[in-house]
Formats: sequence, structure tokens, C-alpha cells
Amino acid sequence: MNEATTTTGVDGDADAAASVVRLRLDLAYDGTAFAGWSRQPGLRTVQGTIEQALETLFRREGVAPRLVVAGRTDAGVHATGQVAHLDVDRAAFRAVARPRRGVAESDPHADPGAVLVRRLRGVLGAADDDVVVRSVRPSPEGFDARFSAVWRRYEYRIADADAEHDPLQRHRTVWYPRELDAEAMDVAAQTLVGLGDFAAFCKPREGATTIRTLQSFRWRRAADGVLVASLQADAFCHSMVRALVGSGVAVGEGRLGVEQPGELMHARTRTSAFKVLPAKGLTLTEVGYPPEEDLAARAEQTRARRELHVDGVVG
Repeated sequence: MNEATTTTGVDGDADAAASVVRLRLDLAYDGTAFAGWSRQPGLRTVQGTIEQALETLFRREGVAPRLVVAGRTDAGVHATGQVAHLDVDRAAFRAVARPRRGVAESDPHADPGAVLVRRLRGVLGAADDDVVVRSVRPSPEGFDARFSAVWRRYEYRIADADAEHDPLQRHRTVWYPRELDAEAMDVAAQTLVGLGDFAAFCKPREGATTIRTLQSFRWRRAADGVLVASLQADAFCHSMVRALVGSGVAVGEGRLGVEQPGELMHARTRTSAFKVLPAKGLTLTEVGYPPEEDLAARAEQTRARRELHVDGVVG
């Protein structure tokens, strides 16, 4: 349950819950110079950069907010639709997000979330910085950025020999020297859609399941000829998107037949039949959530599934 709105029969617990507000943050970043999302000592990460800015703003209130994210992106991966949440004392939030004097309550600039966004941007740096907080707002009851999510959507960009090579897009596009068959790649992608064990496409992690529901996987050529893969799943395991894209490239080159990526998936073992593509072509574009009334139930369901797997059973 959302700590900001959970109540119990004990007055002290209810008062403590009421004093906390859960904030949803919508984020975008260029992952080129980051060592991934997760905070790591001595490395520049997205989480560490944003949390440092939050700590600067909340220092007088004695608060050091910590973020929970929808999808922990790897080093070099970008995002235009990342979502995170943080829990913070309501009084501290009001103090930090108080509008400047003379701003009327009816003014959109007086909205606490808008005030916090402007102050975060000021701490994070100039308008051309590589991480941007797009919005901040109190979340509905039961919202959890990670566990309430029902899907994540990614795009991967490849400029092959037939595409325009735009130097302004070089940080988010992989340049490939040979021509690729987009139609064959799209056909192969369809064989992978559905619930399955994607061990052949995931970097193993102890205690982590490789069973996922790949809800959609399509290839298309954009107006500039760039090949764009669009993938959506309930969740992705480590390196899964870049491995799926790599299998598509192998099909596009003719090194694999359109049916072979599906056959490799059913084998459930890592393979050298295709390469895992570089991180820079990958962008997290959107995270999907259920209606507000289903947020808490979805979070509980997801947590239960993870706990069952830890005990040795895949839910």
C-alpha cells in the first residue's frame, strides 16, 4: 500500500502514514555519460545524480529522499518515459515546494509539484543537461513505480547501409555497415511474442527468473530509413532487449532464418548465434500502469510473484 495513505487501527501508525506523501517523478535522460540507473559508489549514475539534487533541496528539512524506479536501465541506455517514486515527509515537501512570495494560489506556478520541478532543474544544471525531471506530483493510493507497472516499452534504433546517418542522432542510434531485411526481421520478431522463458536472451542473475511475457515486438523503417524496433513486456530481464534486437539483426543479415530466434528461445540456453547489441541504441520510452483503483492490487501481485520465485517457485 502507499505509505502516504495507509491507515491502521493504531493512532500513532495512522498519524505517521498521513505525514508522508508519495511523489511520482517522470524522467528523461541521455544515458551516454551515466554508469546506469542504480546508485554506485564513485560512479555517476542517474539515481545518484537525482538523489543528490533532492538531498540538496531537502537538506534543511533533515530529509535524504531515496528513489524507487520502474526500470533500472543499464549503462548507456537512455529514457524518455522513465518513472520513479519517493516518499517524503509532507511538511518537508510543503517547505521545499512553497511558491515564491507574490505568486497567487491559483497560478499554475504555485503548484507544489511544478515548484519542485523548477528547483530540481536549477540544482541539476542548465537546460541542456543530460537528465531532466519532467514532472512531480503526488501519486494515487497504492502506487508503486516498480511493482504497480504492467508493462515497459523500449525502442532500439539502427542505421544500416540503406539509412540516413545523421550525426545529431549518433548518441542514440547504432550505425550498422550492412543492409538489413526489415521485413524478415519483423516476421522473426512475431515468433517470440507471448509468455515464455527468455533464458537464451538474458544475462543470468542469481535468484532472478527469466520468464517474461513479451507483449509486442515489431520492426519498422522510419522516414529517414532508420530501423526501429519497438518492444513491450511486463518486464525485461538483464540485457534481454539488446539480445532480442541482436537476434533480429542476425535474421536481417541472413545469418539466421526467420524461425530460428523462436527455436533458440525454446532451447533456453545462452547462445553465440547472435550478438548483444550496444546500449546506446536503446531507449525506455514509456511505462504503463493500471487504473488507479487497481494500483495496490497490481503491486501486491507483483511482489508475491517475486517472493515465490525467491523460494524456488516461479509464479
